[in-house]
Amino acid sequence: MRKALQVGFAILAAAMAGGSVGAEIPSEFNKALAAADWSKMETVTVTLSEYAFSPSPVVFREGVPTKLVLRNAGSEHHYFVSAEFFRNVATRKVQSSDGEVKAPYFTAVEVYAGKTMEWFLVPMKKGTFDLLCTVKGHAEHGMKGTIEVR
Repeated sequence: MRKALQVGFAILAAAMAGGSVGAEIPSEFNKALAAADWSKMETVTVTLSEYAFSPSPVVFREGVPTKLVLRNAGSEHHYFVSAEFFRNVATRKVQSSDGEVKAPYFTAVEVYAGKTMEWFLVPMKKGTFDLLCTVKGHAEHGMKGTIEVR
């Protein structure tokens, strides 16, 4: 099990590094992270299962430090992917019980069956963003949703 989580973090780290090549963090993202009071963060929990995200829409408040808990209640691994949303959040870190990954941007979060990941972030832009699981066939079976930043 520990090996599986280490592999998951390796995949996550590679995705994060790939999304940040040549990218600079906007100064307002760094300022938001520095000013955030993480002791007063909100928690948003999303359950991933076959084949749904719950709740949908996933709702955040612009500028509010948030812990996004991604809990896979399914029997298969799932991805949490929202390219436009990912580009509009300041990320502090992503973690599980085995460690954490810190990077400015990434393209996907994979959560293994029965596991949980926590993403500490500050949403920086209001809007509605598409959400999907990119595991082959999952979106076609309805594993799509939306994220709203109000």
